[in-house]
Amino acid sequence: MVFKGKKYKKALEQIDKQMLYTLQEAIENIKKIAYAKFDESLEIAINLGVQTKRDDQQVRSTVVLPNGTGKSIKILVFAKGEKVKEAQEAGADYIGDQEYIEKIKEGWVDFDMAIATPDIMREISQLGKILGPRGLMPSPKAGTVTFELAKAIKEFKAGKIEFRADSYGIVHVLLGKLSFPIESIIENIKALIKAIIQAKPSAAKGQYIKTISLSSTMSPGIKINLAEVQKLMEN
Repeated sequence: MVFKGKKYKKALEQIDKQMLYTLQEAIENIKKIAYAKFDESLEIAINLGVQTKRDDQQVRSTVVLPNGTGKSIKILVFAKGEKVKEAQEAGADYIGDQEYIEKIKEGWVDFDMAIATPDIMREISQLGKILGPRGLMPSPKAGTVTFELAKAIKEFKAGKIEFRADSYGIVHVLLGKLSFPIESIIENIKALIKAIIQAKPSAAKGQYIKTISLSSTMSPGIKINLAEVQKLMEN
């Protein structure tokens, strides 16, 4: 059983669990009930009508959040030769090949993203069981297997993120910091939902986006009115 503190319970009392909020209302409420002494992260959970156990209903892609996430990410680049210099100049945090393969085998995963050039993928395929469950395995679909290292590194550092539906069909994404202006948060949400719609598998039937909820690091989740989001996306 998860223990909930007094501050969390007080915040929960200020939220109507039966109500569907507009994005504006939800963000305002999360800001109002925030009690942490640090700038909390704002997260979104989007429940999709997909069966992720089927290969033809996987949802995985990338999106550039126009206002970034407010988080500095550490990028590991698997590369050789001239591509090492390119990655260095683009601002990668760690660059190499075999030495990092061995470090990861030993348990090191002190990075937020891994990017690899296509010619080294065979060598790092042995890391699939370690990096895969953590969502860190480079993938062409996610834009993390590429020879265009400088472009990829700069985009991800600037706010490009990868999203994917988990085994329950839910996409969890860090939207930014609670200190972001409401307009900036909504812009990020619109960009994400647009990308998720574009990533809809052709095999998915019925209602695609089933529920959306927002929460901060320490707050309870707030359910969003899907009809309001649909109108917002049309504008």
